[in-house]
Amino acid sequence: MPRRRSKPSESTIRRLSLYLRALEGLGEEGESTASSELLAGRVGTTAAQVRKDLSHFGSFGKRGLGYEVAPLQVHLKEILGLHRRWPVVLVGAGRIGSALFEYPHFGARGFEIVAILDRDPAKVGRRWGEVEISPMDELESVVHDRKAELAILTIPWDGAQDVAEALVAAGVRGILNFAPLQLRLPPEIEVNDVNLALEMEALSFALHLGGSQVDGVDARSGEG
Repeated sequence: MPRRRSKPSESTIRRLSLYLRALEGLGEEGESTASSELLAGRVGTTAAQVRKDLSHFGSFGKRGLGYEVAPLQVHLKEILGLHRRWPVVLVGAGRIGSALFEYPHFGARGFEIVAILDRDPAKVGRRWGEVEISPMDELESVVHDRKAELAILTIPWDGAQDVAEALVAAGVRGILNFAPLQLRLPPEIEVNDVNLALEMEALSFALHLGGSQVDGVDARSGEG
């Protein structure tokens, strides 16, 4: 795997995921090479940004030829950690948890939900596919036995901090947090927050504002 030159930003990492999806689409279309301009057009950025993002991890393209689609896919999967299996524990067997469990692209990317935990006795013991819902008081043993490294948290805010701390103590190193609470965890623990209400509010703001000016700033461009 190419050596990383400097620590990339979160936005760069997110664009790598978009480049990977674009490359997969190009491969399905029978394309063997792709220019930075083509990749930029597929993901909505600039060719210069594509080259800058990839330069964090090495030199992949050939001047005048662009990038080889299949090898670059392999490199991006390695950079994103998608070349391996990631055991995941899902905490919260509600509607959001059910939707995420059924989401097919998790498995395609190597994220395997190996355990489900819930406090509701009526749900404990039920099976979602091949996975049986376990009680919350078995969290430590479930995480340990299934070797879960990642967790998805889809529980109410009032229990989220305690559960997150228990997950970390059990060995989980990364959490995708749907609970409407800013988790306070050690800095080495990766937490990605997903707040659907905030995302909808951002859309509402953008549509309500339209093309108007706020305090001299163009809402669409961010330029004053």
